[in-house]
Amino acid sequence: MAPTSETLTAERILEATEEVLRRHGPAKATVVDVARALGVSHGSVYRHFRTKAALREAVTKRWLDRTSEALSGIAADDRDPEGRLRDWLRTLFEAKRRKAGLDPELFATYRVLTDENGTAVGEHLADLTAQLTRIVRAGAEAGTFAAPDPEAAARAVFHATGRFHDPCHAQEWERPGVEEEFTAVVDLLVRGLRAP
Repeated sequence: MAPTSETLTAERILEATEEVLRRHGPAKATVVDVARALGVSHGSVYRHFRTKAALREAVTKRWLDRTSEALSGIAADDRDPEGRLRDWLRTLFEAKRRKAGLDPELFATYRVLTDENGTAVGEHLADLTAQLTRIVRAGAEAGTFAAPDPEAAARAVFHATGRFHDPCHAQEWERPGVEEEFTAVVDLLVRGLRAP
């Protein structure tokens, strides 16, 4: 039985939108396609998302939030800040690599969507740097890191590791030697942060 508008939720719409984007790509996917996949009218979709742009922004935010959620537990952990920093950076790299490798069509689609959705991307980057700041601040407070400005240090770490999480570098993530390069960069950053 096709869902009625009463049983239709934003989450179900976002799941269907993801599948439609995977099949048709961002240039050809329409709200009508999403509605058809759900067995509802396009008006039912518009009751949850007022515009196609709002739907695309919501699906982009949902995709980005998955990465943020995977990292938030590491940032909130109460263990050794150096280990947390290493784990956080590794988890970010692996999450991005996994998305690019397991579902390249959807990853390519999201690259297009993130280019058009500056708000969702900006919020995502702010969340990630806030998580990193929390780790660096904990390290400074524990005397592990020499970081008089934890926020600036966190931003520097984030930018210095961009090659391993910025989607524009996705083609490099499966190249031989990338693991060793990642480890070398993280080791260098951690040594630079350590308190004398």
